[in-house]
Amino acid sequence: MPACYFCIHGHLYQPPREDPFNGHIPREPDAAPYANWNERITAECYAPNAEAGNFGHISFNLGGTLARWLDRHAHDTYARIVAAERAHQAAYGLGNGLAQPVHHTILPLARRRDKICQIRWGIGSFAHRFGHAPTGMWLPEMAVDYETLEIMAAEGIRFTILSEEQVQGDLDAGAGPYRVRLHSGKEMAVFVRDQALSNALSFGMPDPAYVDEWLRDQVRWRCRQDRLLLIATDGETFGHHHPQGATVLSHILKAGNDHNYDLTTLGVYLQQHPPLAEVKVNENTAWSCAHRLDRWVIGCGCTPGNSHWKGALRRALDNLACDLDAVYMSEAKRLGADAWSLRDGYNVVILGKVDGPTFLAEKGLTNLDLRQQDRLLALLEAQFHRQRMYASCTFFFDDLERLEPHYAIANGVRALALTRYATGEDLLHAFCRDLRVAVSERTGCTGADILADILERAEI
Repeated sequence: MPACYFCIHGHLYQPPREDPFNGHIPREPDAAPYANWNERITAECYAPNAEAGNFGHISFNLGGTLARWLDRHAHDTYARIVAAERAHQAAYGLGNGLAQPVHHTILPLARRRDKICQIRWGIGSFAHRFGHAPTGMWLPEMAVDYETLEIMAAEGIRFTILSEEQVQGDLDAGAGPYRVRLHSGKEMAVFVRDQALSNALSFGMPDPAYVDEWLRDQVRWRCRQDRLLLIATDGETFGHHHPQGATVLSHILKAGNDHNYDLTTLGVYLQQHPPLAEVKVNENTAWSCAHRLDRWVIGCGCTPGNSHWKGALRRALDNLACDLDAVYMSEAKRLGADAWSLRDGYNVVILGKVDGPTFLAEKGLTNLDLRQQDRLLALLEAQFHRQRMYASCTFFFDDLERLEPHYAIANGVRALALTRYATGEDLLHAFCRDLRVAVSERTGCTGADILADILERAEI
């Protein structure tokens, strides 16, 4: 009998890099010799792992923005990942893929209605691509609060993954799963990753020749009879962060007999081992910041230098989002539509399952003339770009002049341009005013300077 069950979870995600005005990713020089980071990371990580068959034996989540890009630009790799997950579903009655809130928003910082939208769009994206409903959901940056868990449970999600410092309680059951009681009376199962082991692989990956030695030193002594040992880390660890990553992962997935562990995946393990112990969640915490959620709000010691631009940029985006929402709600009400229910369902248009007019007709809005349909669809598209502003990478790094804040501001510009087209409301002046307060310590560039560059390129 094996000493333990062992699962590796890979979190696969890239932010929305496309220029929101033309749909193309601009050249990213740091990704050379590739045109952009999506191409480079695909070549280094996603493609070799797909070709090696690794996706059929790990637990993973494939972020919606990355899945969309892979489907269009690296379809063979995308098809292999999807086929591996579907094969797991066919073999075990449960998939090994988890859903993800679609734009990787830090959900505890979002309004309730935006949490609902991100979760529903993430579930819809997963079901569209993998052909079945998800049982688990990855939380962006593992950022958690009880309201988010309540919404996930209401949408049919049964489990998620957290890190040891994010829960309170006896963790004698290893990775769990553990029961989290919610205020509504519902429950959420939580798997708790082994932080030290996950970091040992993420930051100290061995050379392929020494994988067995690493397993003896790092894994074997942690194994406990009939307990789950869980590594959860960025999927990009296996090939992008470490060139030998795909080879090392393949070796680990095949070495169970030699090192006395049985591979499993999280949905299967949950079905076989329902939660017995209970834990509480430490709200407003994340796996990648020791300062609660400060990294994405005001800045903290996790990113060097002066991060005051983060608070200023968030304020500018929040003010713009509030203005966009007000215009959208007013127009939706005037046209007899339920604004937020309509937005939650709009994912079918984004995924290309139906066109805009058909979507409105299916929602009972058959009384709208062509001009009214056009206005409402433009405002829904604006809401799509408004959601994209809040991808976690916008605030993750240390400098305002990185590509990620630029992409967020560009999506804001696209949202306000669509709103002006639909209604005549011009929100640009207020956005520019707020962005002047966000300043790069490194160069002195402001968010308003970035905005001006985007406007010039987009010829607005």
